[in-house]
Amino acid sequence: MKKRILIIDDDIDMCTLLNRFLSRNDYEVEIAHTGNKGIIKFKENNFDIVLCDFRLGDKDGKDVLQEIKAISPSTVVIIITGYSDIKVAVDVIKMGAYDYITKPLIPEEVLNVLHKALQKDTIEDSPDIKENALPKTITKKVLNDEFLIGEAGATIDLYKQIEIVAPTNYSIILYGESGTGKEVIAKTIHSMSGRSNMPFIAMDCGTLSKELAGSELFGHVKGAFTGALTDKEGHFELANGGTLFLDEVANLTIEVQASLLRVIQERKFKRVGGNKEMPVDVRIIVASNENLQEAYRKGKFREDLYHRFNEFSIKLPPLRERKKDIPLFAAFFLEKAKNELSRNVEGFENEVMEMFINYSWPGNLREFRNVVRRAVLLTKEGKVQVNTLPWEITYSPPQAPDMNPSFINKNVFKNEYDLKDAASKAEYDAIMKVLKEVNFNKTKAAEILKIDRKTLYNKIKNYEESSN
Repeated sequence: MKKRILIIDDDIDMCTLLNRFLSRNDYEVEIAHTGNKGIIKFKENNFDIVLCDFRLGDKDGKDVLQEIKAISPSTVVIIITGYSDIKVAVDVIKMGAYDYITKPLIPEEVLNVLHKALQKDTIEDSPDIKENALPKTITKKVLNDEFLIGEAGATIDLYKQIEIVAPTNYSIILYGESGTGKEVIAKTIHSMSGRSNMPFIAMDCGTLSKELAGSELFGHVKGAFTGALTDKEGHFELANGGTLFLDEVANLTIEVQASLLRVIQERKFKRVGGNKEMPVDVRIIVASNENLQEAYRKGKFREDLYHRFNEFSIKLPPLRERKKDIPLFAAFFLEKAKNELSRNVEGFENEVMEMFINYSWPGNLREFRNVVRRAVLLTKEGKVQVNTLPWEITYSPPQAPDMNPSFINKNVFKNEYDLKDAASKAEYDAIMKVLKEVNFNKTKAAEILKIDRKTLYNKIKNYEESSN
């Protein structure tokens, strides 16, 4: 049976050519030249695929996409655009489009996308495959023994953006909390780019002084400064032809930022203390847990450098927003820890998994990996038990708003006239106020309260015991 395609485009000549070409390739085609007419035709007939132009006379392709998805969420919609804007592509895919094609259309490319889309429908008819599966190119190139791609909606959106931007030479800003895997994502982008056979070089800008940052980035010549006993290659030189990843880039001094801007603009650099200019070709990916736009508004980051970097930006979701991924990562980290420690651990008790899902994971995937490694180390046989988990997880309040630790809002202090109790109650009230303000992130609470984490944990443990 022929597959039915609806083309919605106000370019009459292109519609005619597409109609002839697709009809010769055994597709049944109908055409609408406005968005509203396209919606009417879609309501009146069944179509396997909709090809819709992004710019229509009466409405945007985005609007048509939303209306079609409201009528039939499973229909494959492919956006045609003459505006090869990566951000537009990301937007329509986030909204539910299967793919996008840029004008001028290449017939073989159109056929290839249609073929993949129809294959996708066949695969997703299987009850064993989730409806919103990751792009096959992502799965093939990224999923391996070193790290795992999850299945949460936020994760899928993240990797769809990666698939779109990776083949370009765009500079990228990665935003995300500590431990969300920014370097992993940078490596993924590099591995899916045309530079994948060239070096990927990572540099942590977080702790570098002005002098050391210049040497690390651009290298130095012998005698350039005290301790420069030999010539040294910098990260730009090492990454030439490939990708340079700059983590915590907001920590670079303004002077180093100026040097960095000059290299990006001129595509050449000098080693510290040297006179010879060297050409360089690198793709730059930077990471920050601080909003760089806010940073330049505060005068902490150069605005011109921000705009150089901000050709595309990606926000990495924290683990607490990817709850569906938690069991997957738990099993993944468990297997790696078992192999590392030569332990025969069977899995996790249900109570442990519930704690994993309810915990806020302020350290994200890095913290999760360490917790599982610790638990495996402490588990001699059988399944991981609650008593192998660190205190901050076992005593952490579930994230649901109606659930709190047992000591909250209970009468922890027995004698309101006892001065010791009164002092303790004042301390308790101060601690609880701060904990609630930071969503029970004990690390942040300890910083605000100016005590170390261990002291805070001990105090909370005492309140827990007093409330029982």
